[in-house]
Amino acid sequence: MDRQVIPSSATLEFRRRCAQASLTETDVDSNPFKQFERWFQDALQAELPQPYAMTLATATPDGLPSARMVLLKDFDERGFTFYTNYGSQKGLELAANPCAALVFYWTELSRQVRITGQVSKVTPEESNAYWRTRPIGSRLGALVSQQSQVIGGRQVLESRLHELMAAYSNRDIPRPAYWGGYRVTPSTIEFWHSRENRLHDRLRYTRLADGQWTIERLSP
Repeated sequence: MDRQVIPSSATLEFRRRCAQASLTETDVDSNPFKQFERWFQDALQAELPQPYAMTLATATPDGLPSARMVLLKDFDERGFTFYTNYGSQKGLELAANPCAALVFYWTELSRQVRITGQVSKVTPEESNAYWRTRPIGSRLGALVSQQSQVIGGRQVLESRLHELMAAYSNRDIPRPAYWGGYRVTPSTIEFWHSRENRLHDRLRYTRLADGQWTIERLSP
């Protein structure tokens, strides 16, 4: 069992201040990416267990939805990036319907961020650069797993892993063509902050045709 990390009193106090902070139109940055950076840095400083974890929701062209947890690997004003197997369920759904939603929920800070937008693959150069930063075990795992495919048992994975460990014991592990990154380019980003009596604060940024953003307050 993993050893539980007990937050320091300073960390707990920081979390409390974040949870009690306001979310008003005059407080937030006019640029949603800068506002996200603020909140993300707060999540890191608060030493949350999984600040990078986000729900990724996709759907088939006829509207059948699916969702799962993935890890944010990068973000900038182009969008939010994650990596996966292109042949996975999410990869196939994105190929047929390149729209997605992301949700970050930082419960200790009473904050949530919802993002919707178009999805595209990152460049091979970006995928290669990230691939080289991955631990060897993660690289081998990507070669072993034909993600989302039915298999006969765990032994299938274990046997294939041992084969690849031997094959690549003294060799570089190349990125497979079926694995790489996706970038979600937002059309809307909503920041949510819990408040008493369930009268939560919700501020939604919407991208306009000229690339600028408008901010609207939503009823909880």
